[in-house]
Amino acid sequence: MESKTTAHIISHSHWDREWYMPFEKHRYYLVKLIDTLIEMFENGEDFQSFHLDGQTIILEDYLQIRPAKKETLKKLIQAKKLHIGPWYVLQDAFLTSSEANVRNLLYGLQDAKEYGAVSKLGYFPDTFGIYGQAPQLLQQAGIHTAAFGRGVKPTGFNNMVSDAKTFESPYSELTWKSPDGSEVLGILFANWYSNGNEVPVDREQAKKYWEKKLSDAKRYSSTTHLLFMNGCDHQPVQTDMGEAIKVAREIYPDITFTHSNFDDYIEALTKSLTLNLQTITGELRNQRTDGWSTLVNTASARIYLKQMNQECQIMLEKAAEPIAVFSYLIGQDYPREYLRYAWKTLMENHPHDSICGCSVDEVHREMVTRFEKVKQTASMIIDEKAKEIVSYIETNQMGANAIPVVVLNTSGNTRNAVVEKEIELEKIYFSEMDFSEIPGTLRAKEIPDLAVIDADGREHECIVNDLGVRFHYDLPNDGFRQPYYSRMLRITFIAEALPGFGYKTFYLKPKTWQEKPDQLPVSNGYFLENEYVHIGIHENGSFTLTDKKTNKVYENLGIYENSGDIGNEYMFRRPDGEEPLTTEGQKAEIKVIENNAIRSIIEVVHEWEIPKEADEQLALEKEKLVWHKDRTSGRSNEMATLRLVTQIHLDQKAKGPKVKVKIENNAKDHRLRILFPTSLKTTEHYADSIFEVVKRSNTPEREWENPSFDLHQQAFVSISDGDYGLTIANKGLHEYEVLEEMQTIAVTILRATSELGDWGLFPTPEAQCPGTHYAEWMIIPHKGTVVSSEAYKEAYDFQVPVLSVQTNVHDGELPAEHTFFSWEGKAAAFSSMKLAEERDDVIVRWFNTSEQEEFLSAAIMNGSASYKSTIIETLAEPMKGAHVLTKIKPFEILSFGWKVKE
Repeated sequence: MESKTTAHIISHSHWDREWYMPFEKHRYYLVKLIDTLIEMFENGEDFQSFHLDGQTIILEDYLQIRPAKKETLKKLIQAKKLHIGPWYVLQDAFLTSSEANVRNLLYGLQDAKEYGAVSKLGYFPDTFGIYGQAPQLLQQAGIHTAAFGRGVKPTGFNNMVSDAKTFESPYSELTWKSPDGSEVLGILFANWYSNGNEVPVDREQAKKYWEKKLSDAKRYSSTTHLLFMNGCDHQPVQTDMGEAIKVAREIYPDITFTHSNFDDYIEALTKSLTLNLQTITGELRNQRTDGWSTLVNTASARIYLKQMNQECQIMLEKAAEPIAVFSYLIGQDYPREYLRYAWKTLMENHPHDSICGCSVDEVHREMVTRFEKVKQTASMIIDEKAKEIVSYIETNQMGANAIPVVVLNTSGNTRNAVVEKEIELEKIYFSEMDFSEIPGTLRAKEIPDLAVIDADGREHECIVNDLGVRFHYDLPNDGFRQPYYSRMLRITFIAEALPGFGYKTFYLKPKTWQEKPDQLPVSNGYFLENEYVHIGIHENGSFTLTDKKTNKVYENLGIYENSGDIGNEYMFRRPDGEEPLTTEGQKAEIKVIENNAIRSIIEVVHEWEIPKEADEQLALEKEKLVWHKDRTSGRSNEMATLRLVTQIHLDQKAKGPKVKVKIENNAKDHRLRILFPTSLKTTEHYADSIFEVVKRSNTPEREWENPSFDLHQQAFVSISDGDYGLTIANKGLHEYEVLEEMQTIAVTILRATSELGDWGLFPTPEAQCPGTHYAEWMIIPHKGTVVSSEAYKEAYDFQVPVLSVQTNVHDGELPAEHTFFSWEGKAAAFSSMKLAEERDDVIVRWFNTSEQEEFLSAAIMNGSASYKSTIIETLAEPMKGAHVLTKIKPFEILSFGWKVKE
């Protein structure tokens, strides 16, 4: 057994790419840092190594300024002087999607491979909580150790350790287990990742320094190997580290001081572990703390960023990549480089201080531009690949005068969907007529009564709206641009039983039947109804929902709640003693917007007077850097109008209503939530997380003091008593709370705050989110739980739009309806479909949402062979043939690869 203490000093700088300064200002200091490191290593300084914060984007940012230094960096990395990876960016774990977390690791490892070495450490130094499936992801990537600073041990203001009596691990070392049973060694920065910062060279100062630092580290270490992180946020390198270590050795000759790195430290630590470590299972959310420093409310800071991110992620994961695979399967090129560019651009917005919305305003303005670049790139890939597919489809079944519309589904689930498509009824090119005469000619055309016909010849109801005349242009591959005007229509119809990975062709033609009466009438008050639900709208704008399949009734859904917020971008803080305002006693303006056989829409308008802002004391408390927990300010007596325009949609084939609200925000320092009282008696609920439908307690642990118990979600939150359940799906709304009264789900749809709120005073007026905002959700009643009822599929589909393409009448090799990839699996959730990064194999990924082992069956068009893979696309286990029939273990993340016939 080892008895001599070893102090492992690891030099690093935690590099928030953008935070309290915008990106370019932070990069200016990054270039200085790396320049200094290169100079020290080249000059033979007594300085052994430096950890580049676990993210390879640092190298890209540096080389954009110093491109000639790439070979120098390669040599230093291969010599184990600079330690890089495994991530591309240090992302926020809960606010980026499952696939974004995978791509972050995949691209980081790819980048590191180019440089010749990688640090095999799951590095989460400052992540604001970590999802429970992280050990499984790391193990699949060949990484067996994780290091993190949050999620287990209490921390307080400015990341000071809070010495609580109980927390989840008594040691810095622990075993961290995923729900599927995968384990990694966990290393907690119990004294933060700056516990070895700025080591003194002066002997007297060094003695005092090390006396305290050694004591603090021994307090939490289970071995004689002590970790000291020499650095902090944007910390310049300590250039006299060699001298500082020499002095420490002289003062403490019985202790081995070494300028270390994580590879050496983990190897020594693992060999010396003798105690039975505490096992932590699942999520690291600071559950056993007072709840004041979880930073969970970054989930609601600048929600518009989360919504843009969700849209971009869905465009890449559930549209661009599957569509590109479909196109590849019929012989077209796969746009691997463009997809990598789009993903990397998106991940520039994924660092924790970026996507969390907890930076200065300049940072978040630049993020919006990046999101727009990703949307533009993804939309071009989607459009081009969809057109390639459509060009192969035979569309001549209904005659030369039909307008074919192909509807593609990439959600992975068979579904019914309302399709809204803008159609060019007729177009005239500038080359065919004097352009000044074209608009009038087109406007004079009479629009016939139209219907949508499927490939079997059945006519379907179609709502047609005249959009007038519009200018557009073609960009031929072999010629100059061709401008034209077109007569535009918007058609709305229901596409039924769309295959999960395929398409159906529909045709727009004149009707052959008389007008039918409305199937969803409005009478004596306001209600919506289809075969699944009945929704009665109340005078205050809330509604009662009846699940017609179970006869379960949910009353007073959709009341809005408003509270003051005297916190910051990191943490919500309701003023002491404040009772939230609600729209329960408000009278709303209600009117019918649309009512037909396809869908009905009712609009509810609230003109709601709420306090205009916080009172004057908040400004004084911010100036004095009073921590949010200790603030005593309240809300002003002056009022402002919060205008809410809510549209409740019920599609004919939908399992529940879809809701979209337009928010005109004229107030400051407040939080707006939407309430869904369930009255279901249960102590637990479910939430969509990273590769997991996680079960959480409705109430916090006994150590919790914060009056709020807000939590993260991805696509949905759900409550069930075992017999009945209610699931609330969303688009980019990541914060919720389960309130004790009537087991109410409260989802945050807007939060307005005025400061960054960390180590200084950083005003962020744009975080007040003035002006117009939107939020969307869907309400899904069901039997049983969200998993047993498969309501999770409805929730996931809510986020994924169907794609529709107008085309011409032509011959083709593909039929009018086709499936490119088929699969079945109870409790399995589809995650992604793409080509592998380094070979032309199709990779498809699922995860098991349940705690039961299930069967999974899958087959692909033109498949020649299959194999089990991993999240980093290794060939793990060959299968027999191209059709996969396998078991998926409880909570397992399962990837398969297919080789495709040429």
